[in-house]
Amino acid sequence: MKKVVTFGEVMMRLAPPGFQRFVQARSFEATYAGGEANVAASLAQYGHAVEYVTRLPENELGDACLNFLRQYGIGVSHIVRGGDRLGIYFLETGAAQRSSKVIYDRANSALATIEPGMVDWKAAFAGANWFHWTGITPAISESAAAACLEAVECARHQGLTVSCDLNYRGKLWKWGKPAGEVMPELVSLCNVAVGNEEDADKVFGIRAPDADVTGGRVRAESYGHVCEELNRRFPNLDTIAVTLRGSLSASHNTWSAVLYHDGTLWRGPAFDIVPIVDRVGGGDSFVGGLIHGLKTYDNKQAALDFAVAASCLKHSIPGDFNVVRAAEVEKLMQGDASGRVSR
Repeated sequence: MKKVVTFGEVMMRLAPPGFQRFVQARSFEATYAGGEANVAASLAQYGHAVEYVTRLPENELGDACLNFLRQYGIGVSHIVRGGDRLGIYFLETGAAQRSSKVIYDRANSALATIEPGMVDWKAAFAGANWFHWTGITPAISESAAAACLEAVECARHQGLTVSCDLNYRGKLWKWGKPAGEVMPELVSLCNVAVGNEEDADKVFGIRAPDADVTGGRVRAESYGHVCEELNRRFPNLDTIAVTLRGSLSASHNTWSAVLYHDGTLWRGPAFDIVPIVDRVGGGDSFVGGLIHGLKTYDNKQAALDFAVAASCLKHSIPGDFNVVRAAEVEKLMQGDASGRVSR
């Protein structure tokens, strides 16, 4: 099986126990996560050979992060070591009408100070047919954006399918250029693009008509327009997906997605998710499921259905990684949403 390669920053995630607020916390649970690492973890659970590329400091925290990735079956042989520190993000888990909150502490991290030429991309892509990156990486720093472009160009040169998650993070685009100036060159080299209800608007100014994200009104038909406009601006994008989250509260969301390919719009199943255990990493779990589906199934509907079901299950799992097997996802695809004990 041809491997998948992902590239981006992995951080230490520090979260107060349960639903405590930051100001209440006297301890934090440490795990490791990052958009592209989350995708790699999903694919590894589905049996794919996957290689994750990042930069980690040459210290014990870097070692601990490597060990964490290895235990989930993620290839780490092309991770480079160096830099001063591991990035951190703090997560306060919301509930009911109180939303979750993220605080970043990742300035001057190992990945933020990566430079083009540090990664041997030709070696990393050997035996691969798919490369995935997200809009988080070029947002981190100018040099990370340059390294990401280097990776995308090399992947294209070696004939890999290139996918991106637009993943707009307003708190990160601080290094000088806005997303709208940096992302077009990168996206123009991609074959597959994924975004949530707001990403295309915030990055490219493409807004879904009649959508009300905060009010929970996210109709599939409205996002067909977004897909068509993205395809018009970036003709190389042959497959575009948009996740559709209706946030009724922090504990209750609706969840679905659409997939656009060659002028046809597919609609995924709709799930009513309540209560939510942990929604962080939900979009990444959709991407991991979609890559698996596109590489595994003969039709786009099945690929989309797998991705939506996989990401629905992620909302029941603490941590960023979606540690479910393909058989569990397929069970939900086939309509078994009872949650009954499996004996």
